[in-house]
This record gives sequence, structure tokens and C-alpha cells, in this order.
Amino acid sequence: MRRFLLLAVVIFIAQGVAAQALSPETLAKRAKRKNLTVKEWNTDSAKKSRWMDHLTVYDEEGRKIEEIEYNQFGQIERVTCEYDPVTSMVIREVVYDHRNKPTRIRKYEYNDDGTKCKQYNYLPSGKLYTVKIFEYIFDE
Repeated sequence: MRRFLLLAVVIFIAQGVAAQALSPETLAKRAKRKNLTVKEWNTDSAKKSRWMDHLTVYDEEGRKIEEIEYNQFGQIERVTCEYDPVTSMVIREVVYDHRNKPTRIRKYEYNDDGTKCKQYNYLPSGKLYTVKIFEYIFDE
């Protein structure tokens, strides 16, 4: 059964790569999120005070372009995403701190099957400080 599921996943990925198109499920999800903004709120049960927890913004193609995390005192972190115009995959993320200053920049490389290969982490000055390599291991 595991081999069958693994084979099905591999075939599905191969078909997606061969067609260089997004799956119908992904396209349907994105269609529902076009130009959407989602606000998540928290409420203190004792004081009944309310504050925003998360704000997520999607573009006209339904891709996440910004996510902001808050606490009671304001912004904790903000992440903006940039996409490759051909593959529609995230190629760059900028992470900002509570003062809205960039703290790190992430750039991504992908394998032929669409899985992440490498993540390059840069300081705001542009200096590379770490590289994360993704390894995919399937158990049989």
C-alpha cells in the first residue's frame, strides 16, 4: 500500500512538472483567495479587550504576498513574498521585525519536481549568512 501511494505521489508530481502547470486543486484554492485579506483576532476573556493576532494578504492571483503577526502591543514580525512569474513559486521572502525593519532575506531554489532544494538566508546588508538544504527521504 505504501509503495502504491508513493508511486501515485511520484506520478502526480511528474505530471505536474511535465505540464508546468498548477494542479486544479491549487488553482481552485487560489481562485477563492483572490484579493483576499484575512484578519485573525484574539480576545482576553477577563478584560474583553481585543487585538489582532495575524493579518494575511493575498494578491489578484490568490498567492500570499504578506503575513503579519501581532501581539497585544503591536507587530511582532512581517513577511513579504515575491513569486517567479513563470513558475508562480516563492523566490524571495523578506522578514521584518517589530519596528518594520528588515532582519533577513530568504531566497529559494527548487528541484525539477517543484520541491524546495535550497534556501539562502541573507542579512539586510546582502551578506549571505546561512544556506538550508532540503533533503527528501521516502520510506518504503
